[in-house]
Amino acid sequence: MASKDQQIADMLQPTVAALGYELWGVEYVAQGKHSVVRVYIDSPNGITVDDCAAVSAQVGGILDVEEPVAGEYALEVSSPGVDRLLFALGQYASYVGEMVELRLRSAFEGRRKFKGILKGIEGEDVVIQVDDHEFLLPHGAIEKARVQPRV
Repeated sequence: MASKDQQIADMLQPTVAALGYELWGVEYVAQGKHSVVRVYIDSPNGITVDDCAAVSAQVGGILDVEEPVAGEYALEVSSPGVDRLLFALGQYASYVGEMVELRLRSAFEGRRKFKGILKGIEGEDVVIQVDDHEFLLPHGAIEKARVQPRV
């Protein structure tokens, strides 16, 4: 079964695409009365505040009608930013050679957090080099992945 994040993303993707943006990803953070739905959009021309407002108005209406989230929630629409989260396996390819941080859903070789150089993709696995060791981590096991900005 798809996660709540994925269900919401699947619901919103056609509308975001029709507005001329790429749906980069969705995060649903359940916090009782203070739940948050974060929608990340991207465009080759970058994202402005007006872009976020336009998408927010459209997807807010869809979420109100479809009600994928029980109770009250805050809707946030933004660009992925320079320290962007990676959601889909296909997004990783553009960041090979970059420093990334990964957090797994459960421990692998005694750890859940990995920070290193993204080496590539092998099938459904993400390859990351931490110090002198390469790890092949199943994409489905990754809870959160973030590209580290260059300084």
